[in-house]
Amino acid sequence: MFKAKELENEDGRGDVSRNEPDPSEKRMLAKDSSNSFWITFNCPLMKKFAVCENSRRGAGCYDFSCSNGGVGDSSSVQPQDADYSYVPQLSDELENLILARVPRSEYWKFPIVNKRILSLVRSGELFKIRREIGVRESSVFIFATGDKSWWAFDRQFGSRRKLPDLPADCCFSFGDKESLCAGTHLIISGREIEGVVVWRYELETNRWNKGPSMINPRCLFASASCGAFAFVAGGVTGTGVDVLNSAEKYNPDTKSWEDLPRMHQKRKLCSGCFMDNKFFVIGGRNEEGNVLKCAEAYDEDKKAWELIPDMLEDAPIATFQSPPLIAVVNNELYSLEPSSNQLKLFLKRSKTWKQLGPVPVRADSNKGWGVAFKSLGNELLVIGASTSTVSYSGDGMAIYTCSPDSEAEELLWRPLECGKNRLSNFILNCSVMVA
Repeated sequence: MFKAKELENEDGRGDVSRNEPDPSEKRMLAKDSSNSFWITFNCPLMKKFAVCENSRRGAGCYDFSCSNGGVGDSSSVQPQDADYSYVPQLSDELENLILARVPRSEYWKFPIVNKRILSLVRSGELFKIRREIGVRESSVFIFATGDKSWWAFDRQFGSRRKLPDLPADCCFSFGDKESLCAGTHLIISGREIEGVVVWRYELETNRWNKGPSMINPRCLFASASCGAFAFVAGGVTGTGVDVLNSAEKYNPDTKSWEDLPRMHQKRKLCSGCFMDNKFFVIGGRNEEGNVLKCAEAYDEDKKAWELIPDMLEDAPIATFQSPPLIAVVNNELYSLEPSSNQLKLFLKRSKTWKQLGPVPVRADSNKGWGVAFKSLGNELLVIGASTSTVSYSGDGMAIYTCSPDSEAEELLWRPLECGKNRLSNFILNCSVMVA
């Protein structure tokens, strides 16, 4: 959760580019009636083909550009069942296994193949097969200050896709929100006029759906993902009066929440992660607003919480500081300390923190708010305002990844580019989906 303290009444950036690209660096764009598209940067010259469809407004034609990059959703394109009777047919089972190994960035092409493959994607069955055979692909979902839309980036930030507009009321749109991913669902929790609600974006259908609401609706809570499931704990009620110690688990297959045992300590503004096959809830504040330096770990096998005292004993906590910035890579816990911009590693045996070096973004400028600090496979991902005089990404967000090494003398942060149309460097929400 990233505090919406810098929300500005700016127009959303619906245009792909306000500046004409260099002729030698072609961009490609596919857009459909759901206002969803992929943009790929620095692509070679491309050949084009047209796909026509019949819509409510009459016959329409889509121009797609062929290249090695990804183009966006084509949910409005009708499948074309051509006659392939002269080609030896594969069994559906074998065909599904082949399709499951195709990168998700290529799934936009599936609707124009045939109706069976279109149905396979939209049913979610293809993503279940991917989980079963161990095929995973990361996407990063971001909502930034000054933008009205959520954006999805591929792991290398080489392409991005604008999600359909979220059909929530103005209270939800401009209020603080928490986000998490479970399987192929992006879950957004926030307040509407009538109270706390949950919206979910489903990757298969490229649509937003309302609900299901949590058993105990909450804000300012901790969350973490594990495989296809997501966990939430703590936070405050919709009125903001009561601090919670309840916890829940979300199952995207059943689209339902399961009540979990309660934590030992009520806490809000806390952070969560999954490590050692346990759901950790770290830090936060209690009912009186006092800082909590303890943590708790939920063991699903034992159905019980373990209290971990003084886990943040040495961490300086400033007034109005963000929830702890934590991420787990290769089952090791890392923390970004906002006051010093230092990356730290939690040493499990001694239960102390080891300082590894500075990060290349300014977490200190807003006491940790507006910075995304996430695990991205076997790397750490950090997004925010650059610490350098001139940001690698110009006036927009600076994006870096790092493969942390506790024995290295210096951390090697790799800057990532995301095209000329960047989002604001103040990140309100960021979640990583692995599917």
